[in-house]
Amino acid sequence: QAQFGAPPLWSTRADVMASHSARICPDKRFLIFFDFDETIVDETSDDMVVQAAPGQYLPGWLKDTYQPGRYNEYMQRVLAYLAEQGVTECDIRSVMEKIPATPGMPTLFQFLRNRPPQDFEVVLVSDANTFFIESWLRRAGARQLFHRIFTNPATFNKDGRLVMRPFHSHDCQRCPDNMCKQVVVRDYVARRTQERGRPFQRVFYVGDGANDFCPALSLGSRDVAFPRRDFPMHRLITETHEAMPGEFKAVTVPWVSAEEVVQRLRKLAAE
Repeated sequence: QAQFGAPPLWSTRADVMASHSARICPDKRFLIFFDFDETIVDETSDDMVVQAAPGQYLPGWLKDTYQPGRYNEYMQRVLAYLAEQGVTECDIRSVMEKIPATPGMPTLFQFLRNRPPQDFEVVLVSDANTFFIESWLRRAGARQLFHRIFTNPATFNKDGRLVMRPFHSHDCQRCPDNMCKQVVVRDYVARRTQERGRPFQRVFYVGDGANDFCPALSLGSRDVAFPRRDFPMHRLITETHEAMPGEFKAVTVPWVSAEEVVQRLRKLAAE
């Protein structure tokens, strides 16, 4: 079973290897990272959870507590409000399970599932939370595809409230306080390269948001960024190419349907 949360949950090297041995073939050629909200699913799960609230809306006083960069703390208050209103684990799960996949995403998952085992190591990096993501992936039959999930840990307490904690803290000025995906991506790539004794042939990143631009900046010239077309990640890449040529190194392949991602991956895997 893949583990959640920040690296301290990994205790010893032996445990790390044991947790990988189930599904990770040590010589995988490629590493592919996915965002969740508006990348795998066609909505933002934090917005969708409001559908579980009475009347499917949040009171103004609660919305007014949001502060820029402190979204994680705001969501903790939203989850507390839902619990106070009698919203159950079952209610939240059923809202999550109904979120539609983005166009072509089931095809992309099927492609990755059907590849030879030495091709793709698949990792999810999201600022949502473990419960929202697990609920959707299990319903979609896609949980086994992911070797690791990095997101904010969330569990139900004895009072039936979904309690979410920040994933980590960091010094990046671009990202929200609780998660810099570039830190996650850099650490994971470095650790896996060391464990394998060799780098991946290519690293891929599939995303949509401004917080997906930051990790994509760490990709090299052989790697590929797959930004959802005309979403913030795509716009930031385009602006960076214009303002600071050479700063963004990865090949950029925008997509409207994830079937476009399949076409490029199929081509690169055949090389």
